[in-house]
Amino acid sequence: ADWRIPLTEVGRKQAKEAGKELREKICEQDASIVFYYSPYLRTKQTLDEIMPYFDEKEIVSCMEEPRICEQQIGNFQNLHQVLDAKAERSKFGRFFYRFPSGEAGLDVYNRVSSFIPTLIRDCNQHAMAGHDVNNLNVVIVTHGLALRLMLMRWFQWSVDDFEQSQNPENCELITMNKIKDLVGYAWMELEEKDRVSLDLPATCGVPRNVHLHRGADSGEKVK
Repeated sequence: ADWRIPLTEVGRKQAKEAGKELREKICEQDASIVFYYSPYLRTKQTLDEIMPYFDEKEIVSCMEEPRICEQQIGNFQNLHQVLDAKAERSKFGRFFYRFPSGEAGLDVYNRVSSFIPTLIRDCNQHAMAGHDVNNLNVVIVTHGLALRLMLMRWFQWSVDDFEQSQNPENCELITMNKIKDLVGYAWMELEEKDRVSLDLPATCGVPRNVHLHRGADSGEKVK
């Protein structure tokens, strides 16, 4: 079963490097961290390699989240059937293609979309508990397709934008940074190198409603 496939030795080394890189990114003196992870064995093992880079006092919470697991392509899979289905998906399109006895990309989009309000509510609860959410880092250990579909929902990409994009490399970090303007309006932006790595156009690194906000504030005509 796909969800029980463990990391290889190469995968463990990649996970350790990801943990090291993450530690370098989260280097603020009073930084705190919230972890969410897919229940797949390989993502839990990835998390196991990352966690030693952080002190217990830095970790606010660590929660398993089934909605960010990999796209379901069937239960006990026949290799040749899976390869044939993936070839067919490449022609049909990843977003709408449904695996026999599995999910379409649209199904994954819907479940990761339902996770986002939970994430926001959890952050609000952490704030009520006295944590500084401006110095709170959210780390999501998930899978390539689920990651892209969550970014699609967050940044309001079109289906064509998603179809153009590609998965990150194994254990590659994709980073969103919080940005504020002079009047206090805040949003998340993809780091430029990550946008390029995902093969996305420049407009996809910022939520579409931010483009509308900027246009309205500048007096530009918004189409």
